[in-house]
Amino acid sequence: MSKNFVAVDLGAESGRVILGQFGDGQLQIQEIHRFATGHTWIQGTMRWDVLRFWDEIQQGLAKCPGIDSVSVDSWGVDYVWLRRGEPMITLPFHYRDARTADGYQRLASKISQTEIYQDTGIQMMELNTLVQLHEDLLRRPQVFAESDFFLTIGDYFNHLLGGRPCIEESLASTTQLYNTKAKKWSQSLISKLGLPLRVFPEVVPSGTVLGSIDDSLCKHLGATHAKIVATCSHDTGAAVAAVPSIQTSDDWAYLSSGTWSLLGVELASPCITKESELEGFTNEIGFAGTIRFLKNIVGLWIVQECRRAWGKSNPDLDYARLTQLASVHMNDSSLIRPDDQRFYKPGDMPQKIQDYCRETDQQPPNSIGEITACVLRSLACLYAEVLAKVEKLTNRTIHTLHIVGGGSRNTLLNQAAADYTGRRVLAGPAEATACGNLLLQALALGRISSLQELRTIVLRSQNIEEFKPAPKLEVEKVLTKFRELKK
Repeated sequence: MSKNFVAVDLGAESGRVILGQFGDGQLQIQEIHRFATGHTWIQGTMRWDVLRFWDEIQQGLAKCPGIDSVSVDSWGVDYVWLRRGEPMITLPFHYRDARTADGYQRLASKISQTEIYQDTGIQMMELNTLVQLHEDLLRRPQVFAESDFFLTIGDYFNHLLGGRPCIEESLASTTQLYNTKAKKWSQSLISKLGLPLRVFPEVVPSGTVLGSIDDSLCKHLGATHAKIVATCSHDTGAAVAAVPSIQTSDDWAYLSSGTWSLLGVELASPCITKESELEGFTNEIGFAGTIRFLKNIVGLWIVQECRRAWGKSNPDLDYARLTQLASVHMNDSSLIRPDDQRFYKPGDMPQKIQDYCRETDQQPPNSIGEITACVLRSLACLYAEVLAKVEKLTNRTIHTLHIVGGGSRNTLLNQAAADYTGRRVLAGPAEATACGNLLLQALALGRISSLQELRTIVLRSQNIEEFKPAPKLEVEKVLTKFRELKK
């Protein structure tokens, strides 16, 4: 007898309500409802309109009668302030809002970056929860006074469904306030930054049943009292759980490809060294206490922003067309460093790319196809650079790169990744986050016994495409040029 699970997968660009039917060792998934997320500009700030997201989630759930459980996952670092009995205190900020631009300097007066890294193992980025909370304390002390606690985005919606207020461990670990070794909030960091400990909620392990959909919501939706499960509330945590590797060896890495590119390996314990700190690697917690040792780098966000700019005059321009236009320019010479800070912020991205090329004495790409190819080729070079650092820091030799997430549909980028990393690429599933979310629900409810069984089911249920490195004499020349750009 099959079981029906629902994954609510919230991304920076879109959200989906996905129905998963699991039975006879197979997972079938169906997108029930999709909606735009994206930021809202209000009073000169970038915010998330979470109440609109909540309306969309309810619309999707109303189309999924007779479900056994539901779980929400999301991006990390952002959060919602709550008071008990109230749905929220204020609209949450978007991680790209400019308010944290000088956050490093304000933090440095209280605590060193090395001390933060040694305690949490998390890469220093100005968008982290640590920086955002500190900015709230300095700029909006009234929010602390009026709030009882905060919840990260995925956990916030699990709570609105009726689950108890808590943060699941994979999302807690992205805040840069959670000690990945001790598996608890870092009281030393919280104290040194002057943050009140009372606003930090309970942290629960992946796969925790939080309760059932509450009576009023069941009545409103015409739904059943499905279980609410905190699977991996962080979307990358869920995606990595669904990496279809059934190898017992450690010769594979993963790349969660989407708005962000998260490239790394799965470890049994954190890797927190001076070198990993200097290289900007992070230690996030995955299912069953595993460690996602990875580098969080900009991904298809650059292409998304280009498309947003071009869409003003080309409203029908989709990603398939962008890839088609780029395919004839993948051997062009211009490159950018996607990890240059200018590409992390919104704005006229095509102009930023052209300006970067001029500044580095390169012929700037002009057409839509040339610019898109420049970005994809540059991302593949960055993957090669980061993968080499992963091998050095973990003393592993990587033979296979698993690319999962929405970006795994981009065959042009997949082939470029194989070419420039020199590794076999296995692409898929594109719905890795949803698969991980759904099957972790099955595991939490006793339908699956282990993470390895989960990954076997993904391999059996989803289409995985292989890309092999093409013999190209110019690859090393391009990589050398890419490295020189950093200097």
